[in-house]
Amino acid sequence: MPIYALGDQVPEIHPTAYVHPDAIVIGSVTIGPEATVWPGAVLRGDYGTISVGARTSIQDGTVVHTTPRWPTEIGAECVVGHNAHLEGCRVDDRCLVGSNSTVLNRAGVGRGSVIGAGAVVTEDTEVPAGSTALGVPARIRVGGIDANRHDEAVARYVDNGRRYAVELKPVTSRTNTEHTTNR
Repeated sequence: MPIYALGDQVPEIHPTAYVHPDAIVIGSVTIGPEATVWPGAVLRGDYGTISVGARTSIQDGTVVHTTPRWPTEIGAECVVGHNAHLEGCRVDDRCLVGSNSTVLNRAGVGRGSVIGAGAVVTEDTEVPAGSTALGVPARIRVGGIDANRHDEAVARYVDNGRRYAVELKPVTSRTNTEHTTNR
């Protein structure tokens, strides 16, 4: 599994967290209990710190980076969708960050908020708790979020991390299977 120290910056990964063998974790990164990091995700804590809270899912292809001045903080029970980009920002507990979305430096996403798929939360933007941010640049709609909407997704990724920790096995040889087609 590509987990790297960078000088004296060493990732801290809770023993109950699951990091897929094809994810990359470098430097000052802390991953909390029952969090999951999926294939192709890159968490690069070379310039500053990255923290991922308990039961948070960082999905396939996501890039999490940081800056020397602004850490990247992702709270507990968040779902960060496929191919998202988070850099130098704060995402509070129980948020959904949609696939292909971007949250940039000094932005803050309040507890229980949703960043829609493909949205761009620009620098210095504050998304209030329980809000939705949609579009490029993101437009914010305050309120209207069901506080429990993420429970199923959070539980599913925690369970999937446990399953992968036990069941994922590399296939070292391929068996040729004869395929027949009807003509």
